[in-house]
Amino acid sequence: MGLPVLALLLAVGLLHTQASPSARSFQLDYEHNCFLKDGVPFRYISGSIHYARVPRPAWRDRLLKMHMSGLSAVQVYVPWNYHETLPGVYDFAGNRDVEAFLDLTAELGLLVILRPGPYICAEWEMGGLPAWLLWKPDIILRSSDPAYLAAVDSWLHVLLPKIKPRLYQNGGNIISVQVENEYGSYYACDYGYLQHLLGSFRALLGREVLLFTTDSTRLEELRCGTLQGLYATIDFGPESNVTEAFDAQRRVEPKGPLVNSEYYTGWLDYWGEAHASTSPAWVARGLEDMLQLGASVNMQVVSWQGAQPSGEYMFHGGTNFAYWSGADYKDQYKPVTTSYDYDAPLSEAGDPTEKLFAIRTVISKFQPLPVGPMPPATPKYAYGQLALQKYADLLDVLDVLCPSGPIQSQFPLTFEAIKQAHGFVVYHTQLPRDIPDPATLGAPPHSICDRGYVMLQKEYQGMLERDRQITLRVTGRAGDTLDVLVENMGRISFGANVSDFKGLLENISLDSDPLSNWLIYPLAIDTAVQQGWPHTAVPKSSSRDRAGPAFYTGTFETPGIAWDTFVKFPGWSKGQLWINGFNLGRYWTHRGPQQTLFVPGSVLHVGRSNNITVLELEGAPFIPILLFLDRPLFNRTLSHST
Repeated sequence: MGLPVLALLLAVGLLHTQASPSARSFQLDYEHNCFLKDGVPFRYISGSIHYARVPRPAWRDRLLKMHMSGLSAVQVYVPWNYHETLPGVYDFAGNRDVEAFLDLTAELGLLVILRPGPYICAEWEMGGLPAWLLWKPDIILRSSDPAYLAAVDSWLHVLLPKIKPRLYQNGGNIISVQVENEYGSYYACDYGYLQHLLGSFRALLGREVLLFTTDSTRLEELRCGTLQGLYATIDFGPESNVTEAFDAQRRVEPKGPLVNSEYYTGWLDYWGEAHASTSPAWVARGLEDMLQLGASVNMQVVSWQGAQPSGEYMFHGGTNFAYWSGADYKDQYKPVTTSYDYDAPLSEAGDPTEKLFAIRTVISKFQPLPVGPMPPATPKYAYGQLALQKYADLLDVLDVLCPSGPIQSQFPLTFEAIKQAHGFVVYHTQLPRDIPDPATLGAPPHSICDRGYVMLQKEYQGMLERDRQITLRVTGRAGDTLDVLVENMGRISFGANVSDFKGLLENISLDSDPLSNWLIYPLAIDTAVQQGWPHTAVPKSSSRDRAGPAFYTGTFETPGIAWDTFVKFPGWSKGQLWINGFNLGRYWTHRGPQQTLFVPGSVLHVGRSNNITVLELEGAPFIPILLFLDRPLFNRTLSHST
């Protein structure tokens, strides 16, 4: 069909967007190569937002700004591991209330493209798959493995009944549902698995819902990622030739609407690499080229795996709070930063950027914009400097952090073997002999997952790190205590390595002699902090000048307001920050590029003290202070997106 005719059909569709509930439908029109919404030609312009990366009090603000940008739809992931924290244990409350989020999108007049996985990538911990799947060490994820399918089916029978009433044909606003995600990039290429998912989605959502897949434009990925009965869409960024990219879609879908399910509007940050950005003009030009072809588009930001995207990201930047950031593996393990800003059109704090207005201008050429002004940036406040005090070295409070006591084992056990999903585990043993001359303490390659902080007689010796430093030189005497605090920096979220076990995967050796007789402490730090510790406890008499893992505390009061702010860590190394029991994520000042952590105003108290808890892993500055700023820092310079 000629482009002028398609454009005319789409224009007619804009004039007929209302229909009675009994006539509601969202379908494919293979004859005219477009969607039909209530029988009328339709094209969506969408942007991605992840509710799990945005505090619930900010949902309305972010969605309203997306609506005022001219978007007709939002694309939403559902992270399985965010909701089923343990087998059969579900959490849909508070920030995890996906039904409330979906209802809010409907209230604001936004359609929804839902991506419930079960695998989502999204640079999220393990791509959204629960770590407890790895309790069965030989499980084959994203395949027809019966153990995996049983867990998937159990989850879908909980999630999809919540979705069905919100489907467009049932009176809701969900117009389409993705099955799996970029499956063609996964090594398994298991059509039986995709067929099983298709059957489950149909059984639980009905025959009318539009189901689709998303893959790159590489033909081998389209071959493994598509299946009859699932409409095949593609993803590509502004660097691609639009016509050639859609030619790839036409090879698997000769008829039907052109759809770019992930148009990449930004770049990904890893710890230790420069903060990246993309040109607003470049992004806007690519968007306009697609819309001129009558295509439907969803905007996200991207990471790259060679010449191909390795993940799916957001129109709105959010935050990887707590331990939810994922990682990539590109010749070595590459953990993702806490900030999920990534130069997105809406910044991490929800501020409209130059890129957003460039996109809005393009959209205005193809459909009317909502009437009214764009909501302003959220207010920020620089609360100033806060002095902290050292509370205790981590090894001195194991009774609080591991109240059930240690697990005894001849050799180290992984996080998964002791059923610890996130955070930290202490491995404790003793030196078997005197070491008067420096000996090599080390582990085999790829067996420290991901960072190990080593203490002898509670004195910090240094750090072992996955794919980097795997040996230290130590001295000591027989019976000296050896403790290794192992940190999980996030499970790999893309590719063949998503079965990413954590902890000490193999034994630590002393001059090639394996160490044995371990006491293993799974730490429940978040549980303790959420219950008020250490602010409600008596301070420990720890050495002030001792380096290594330690807790620091402080309090401050806001001047009658609770606005968003950013915390800077001058002179600190690496660690975790909690405010009022809320885990704001990892800081890594020495490695960067991120220099500040975003603090949503909704976390702060007005009229009473705010409790600050910091776990510093390597060494705090001699004068431990934090700075509260009104803007973020990357690479020690201002982020241009604020």
